[in-house]
Amino acid sequence: MKTYFRELSVLVTLAILLVILAIFAPHFYEWQPLLSRLTAQVPALILALGVGIVMISRQIDISVGSQFGLCAVLAGTVAANGYGLPTALAAAVSAGTLMGALNGWLIAGMKLPSIVVTLATMVTWAEVLRLFQQGKFVNLPAGIQWFGLSQLGGQIFLISFGCVTVVVGAHFLKTRSLGRYIYAVGSDAEAARLSGIHSGWVTFSVFILMGVLAGLAAVLNLVQSPQVDPKCGVGLELRAIAAGVVGGIAVNGGRGTLWGVFVGLLLLSTINPALTFLHVEAYWEKAIQGLVILLAVVADGFRVRHHSR
Repeated sequence: MKTYFRELSVLVTLAILLVILAIFAPHFYEWQPLLSRLTAQVPALILALGVGIVMISRQIDISVGSQFGLCAVLAGTVAANGYGLPTALAAAVSAGTLMGALNGWLIAGMKLPSIVVTLATMVTWAEVLRLFQQGKFVNLPAGIQWFGLSQLGGQIFLISFGCVTVVVGAHFLKTRSLGRYIYAVGSDAEAARLSGIHSGWVTFSVFILMGVLAGLAAVLNLVQSPQVDPKCGVGLELRAIAAGVVGGIAVNGGRGTLWGVFVGLLLLSTINPALTFLHVEAYWEKAIQGLVILLAVVADGFRVRHHSR
């Protein structure tokens, strides 16, 4: 229980918010709007899981929003030229992998700070997208939206896929060697090296995985609309990082779970519609989200100080 205190506290907070909505705004639970809101969060969830793994390894990636946008436009362009969704998916994942590999090489190979590297690549990919796309939407052909299924079928598939990804990711981190290495490197890279773990390869692998998930998330976003917005990735990196911090990922690495990222994202993404249904001014959303994030960081700081005594 103590090990998962942060995750449980976020889950309890989310449950309290949902009970308040059930009492004062029961329309929040109307089936189709609720399903649409959940479906819209699946790409952000996939992205947040990758960011959570990066943070556990004591790194940061603020370029994921730009990666996401570039992969989405590339996949949309491939699909618009008649190559089909599987080819579009392959193109997006390949592009994400290459961008992740570049980040990983600069950070693990060149020993550069991840915050500096990913800030630079964030700006680079955003500018590449701006110059080549000029803000124009990409129109998708018929059959791409919802994977060619009905809207209900596509939504159920996306939500199920997101949940399965959380389960698989959490199992991977807990039971597989690479997952344990990620925690070890995040806790103490030098100690991990002395125990025989190649911390450089672990860091490189983490950024490769982040790129793969960015490409996958971009396609999961693409199938929900008949057009691709070149600005679809703007701000996603902050949402992903915030979900990890709120969900219990330690800002100094080595601690946290993907279940925490999951409930953290659910809490943050529920605040906006909750305010609307409770007839609270929308400008309070950012303030409340900021307060939640601040409380999470302060709690993490107190926990670190307590364990260091």
